[in-house]
Order: sequence, then structure tokens, then C-alpha cells
Amino acid sequence: MAPHTLRQAVIDPFVEFFSRDGLLSGLAILAFLFLYKLGDNMATALATPFYIDMGYSLSEIGSVAKVAGLWASIAGGILGGIIMLKISINRALWLFGFVQLFTIVPFVWLSQAGHTLTGLFLAVSGEYLGVGLGTIALTAFMARETSRAFTATQFALFTSFIAIPRTVANASTGFIVEAVGWTLFFVICVIAAIPGMLLLLKVAPWTERTRGNSEEIERKERAEAAKSASS
Repeated sequence: MAPHTLRQAVIDPFVEFFSRDGLLSGLAILAFLFLYKLGDNMATALATPFYIDMGYSLSEIGSVAKVAGLWASIAGGILGGIIMLKISINRALWLFGFVQLFTIVPFVWLSQAGHTLTGLFLAVSGEYLGVGLGTIALTAFMARETSRAFTATQFALFTSFIAIPRTVANASTGFIVEAVGWTLFFVICVIAAIPGMLLLLKVAPWTERTRGNSEEIERKERAEAAKSASS
């Protein structure tokens, strides 16, 4: 049923969310949603200025970097959905999170290597593959954490919340680059990805079942979450 008042649209979904497993658990989940893709958001916020500073022409950026980023993001989303049908959402968050983290590292090298089209294609492809994988896992996690009574409103609120790091990254990364340069900036992006990974110990432990003890229930849950993430 569609909400008809502000209380039904915002207050009741938040009350249900924080009362489900307690305030600390709810805050940990929100902190995780904020931090899980922070490193990625920072690394991609100033992509075009970085390419230009490295000596790439606009035609090279359009034909190499943008194409590589597009296909890698799409491939990451598709591959992520397939993998989540085989493993749990928790394990996908761990696996894809490490991919996100380590695919930022080639940009540290690229910032030193300068103009190399092959290096640009490989670095951008790897980074945006991680972006696609991480996005699909995070979307499935959000779908799982919503209650049936407030699915639409809670998912919308979660989606709005994870957009905040992107805004923070867009507003702050330029100052960081000016202060420390591109190489150290990408090192900072790698470091910024670590707190979100550490929060997985609390919100999505590797060995914990998502709900119940039945493998059949877990398998159905993964399929439903993957379907929700792909739609």
C-alpha cells in the first residue's frame, strides 16, 4: 500500500528498520552503505580531469576510457548477478569489495606511467568492472535488508543514502588532488575503501546464513535479491 502521510513514508520505515535488530545494528548498516563504495566514488569522481592531466586527448578519452568504462560496468553487473546465484550475498559483498579495492591500485601506477593507451584501457576496464560488481552486490544487500511491509520506501531511502558518498566525493576530491597530487590521491582512495570492508565483519559475516538454516531458503533468497538488483 502506498504511504499517505509523512509518518508512513519516512518515520515508520525508519522505526521498523532500527527496531528490527537494535539501534547499533541499524547504524552499522547505514555506515556500511555509506562507506562500501566510497573509495570507488572518489576514484571515479575526477576521471576525465585525470585523463587530461596524463596527456590523453579528448578523442582518446572518448574512444578508449569511456568505452572501456561502459562495457566493464555492464559486464560487472551481469557477472555479479550470475555469481550471486552461486554464492551468498554476504560472500559476494566480500569478494566484490576486494575487487573494488584492488582495481583502484592500477590508477596509482597509471598516474606514474603517464600516457599509455593500453594501460588506460586495462586500468579503466578493471576499475569499472569492480564498480559494476560492487553495485550489484550492494543493491542485493539493500533489497535483503528491507522489510516486506516497507520494501519500496526503505529501498528508496537506502538508495538515497548511498548517493551521499558520491556527492561528498564530487565536492572534496578536487581539493585533495590539488593538495597531494594524483598518485597519493589514488592511494587515499584505496585506504578509503578499507572501512567499508571492515564493517562487513558486522553486517555481512562470511560464514553467516542470511536467514534461517535451510540451504533451500538461502538459495531462494539469493535468487530473489539478484533479480531485484538486476531490475
